[in-house]
Amino acid sequence: MTKILLIDEPIAASYLASGLREEGMTVEVAHDGEAGLKALLDSAHDLAIFDVMLRKMDGWTLLTTARQAGCKTPILILTSLGGVDNCVRGLDLGAEDYLVKPFAFSELLARIRNVLRRTRFALSPVRTQFELADLRVSILDRRAWRGDDQLELTPKEFDLLSALIQHAGDVQARDDLARDVWGMTAGVDSNVVEVAIQRLRAKLDTPYPITLLHTVRGVGYLLDIRR
Repeated sequence: MTKILLIDEPIAASYLASGLREEGMTVEVAHDGEAGLKALLDSAHDLAIFDVMLRKMDGWTLLTTARQAGCKTPILILTSLGGVDNCVRGLDLGAEDYLVKPFAFSELLARIRNVLRRTRFALSPVRTQFELADLRVSILDRRAWRGDDQLELTPKEFDLLSALIQHAGDVQARDDLARDVWGMTAGVDSNVVEVAIQRLRAKLDTPYPITLLHTVRGVGYLLDIRR
């Protein structure tokens, strides 16, 4: 049975917890950031869902602190703070997905299923090591190197690199990357993908003589040594 940690103010948490339990999930609830962080670090959950606007400790601090403490629990942020910048911030800090309020409950369920599907698959990949030119990527260790240099990547930058290198030589469409890396539906604003690509390129290619990450205009991106 899927175990969810839900961190939100009492009224919203009560509504969401009731709906998730009706879907057969086990739900633990906390009403402020400090209590949520303790629950997140003290016990195992399949997924944590929380708002950015929390009492005692805001969601940004909660997310950052949890990831710095080594917490690997997948995180879905629910918030009224829309905009690409906030979304990118949440994803860069280590959240698996970011859903803006108001939302349909059916969309929340779809996002939950998608996050769980992606994270559970990542635990047992068929292939764990990938190489392209002097780039090496370890999926299980979530580390990447160019030559002897280990790349300092955010969680989402690594997820993006992982998605690209597993299809090296093939163009990956923006919508496909948005879906596979961020769980976003097709047709969303591609700015999130483009910003992440720019940040990844700065770490992956800019310091090195061989360019690996390429843009195919109007289509998407690929990792390739032939261009």
